Amino acid sequence: MIIVMIHKPIVLIFIGFAIGILSGMLGVGGGVFMVPIMVTYLGISQHSAHATSLAVVIPTAIAASLIYGMNSQVNIHIALYLTIGSVTGAILGAQIMKSLPAHQLKRLFGIMLVLVGIKMVWQ
Repeated sequence: MIIVMIHKPIVLIFIGFAIGILSGMLGVGGGVFMVPIMVTYLGISQHSAHATSLAVVIPTAIAASLIYGMNSQVNIHIALYLTIGSVTGAILGAQIMKSLPAHQLKRLFGIMLVLVGIKMVWQ
C-alpha cells in the first residue's frame, strides 16, 4: 500500500527535497504542493496536513529567504509589514481552521489554488 510505504524517512526526505526545490524556484511556501501530497499520498487528515505544512514552511522559508537576501532580492520593508499582517492573520486562520469540517477546508483550499492558478495563467 502506497500510504504505508511512503512514510519511510528517506521517502519523506525526498518529497521534502522536491517540494523545497519547487518552493525556492516558484516562491511559494510549499503548502501548495505539500498539503495535496500529504492528504492524497500520505493519508494525513486535511487539518493535520495544513498544520504540518505550516511547520515545515518556517525553515523552508528561512533558508530560501537567506539565499534571496544574499542576492538583494528581498524587500525588507514590504516583508516586515506583510509579516505583521501574516502572523496576526495566521493566528486567526488557525483558530478558524479548527472549526471547519475537513471537506470544507479541502474545498476552500482547492478553490484558492484554482483561482490563483487562473490569475497567474491569464497575466
